Amino acid sequence: MRRLVPAFAVVLALLAALTACSGEDDRTADPRTRAVWQPRPGLAWQWQLDGRVDPSVDVPVYDIDGFENTAADVARLHRDGRKVICYVNVGAWEDFRPDRGDFPRSLLGRPNGWRGERWLDIRRVSTLRPLMERRFDMCRDKGFDAVEPDLVEGYADDTGFPLTARDQLRYNRMIADIAHERGLAVGLKNDLAQIPQLLDDFDFAVNEECAQYGECERLEPFVAAGKAVFHVEYARPAADFCPMVRKLRLSSMLKKPELGVWRKPC
Repeated sequence: MRRLVPAFAVVLALLAALTACSGEDDRTADPRTRAVWQPRPGLAWQWQLDGRVDPSVDVPVYDIDGFENTAADVARLHRDGRKVICYVNVGAWEDFRPDRGDFPRSLLGRPNGWRGERWLDIRRVSTLRPLMERRFDMCRDKGFDAVEPDLVEGYADDTGFPLTARDQLRYNRMIADIAHERGLAVGLKNDLAQIPQLLDDFDFAVNEECAQYGECERLEPFVAAGKAVFHVEYARPAADFCPMVRKLRLSSMLKKPELGVWRKPC
């Protein structure tokens, strides 16, 4: 390879120095090269999936709906010093999303108990991957720092498809890869049984009601690896579960099931 002539090399060096001093936000860098955010155990958080975000809660992490919030909403939270997680359903079709028509009917299984939702056939990874890539592109383009992919344990439910644990591992790893390719951190939602196999693929965990079901200790591998566990309870009083989860270093709070603004942190 030919060497650069000295004058051209000087120009390149000056341009590099100017770029380094520009204070450019990491979120504008190439997602393939920027560092993925790694939330640490014990971080306080807010989880609001009901409507557009209320930015008034003073916590360092927000988890909000990716479709219902805008890039301006995310930017507002960033200006306040918050990291922002993009909630996206990856395990079920939702009839209220703008991309609902992109999903072939053959992908749709049984209703999952939530109005307007039906399980997806996660074995069909070649069909699902581009659909999920577009959703994660949305999260990236709006400036989110991370993704919370929901319903990633369909193999343990009555989906209408003969899903296996191996199918779920393959799909969940694909979801983690899609996030990381876009420079986004990604959380493992529930799916406690597969934590040993998936710990290295995910950057944090999101859990519902581990105290209610006596399962919080199963999340310890995340904490031991220096990865946050964002946890909520719905039914048990905070005084009942907070002492235990504080010892486990979980990021815990009491929420109402509709996941509005109200919260009672541990």
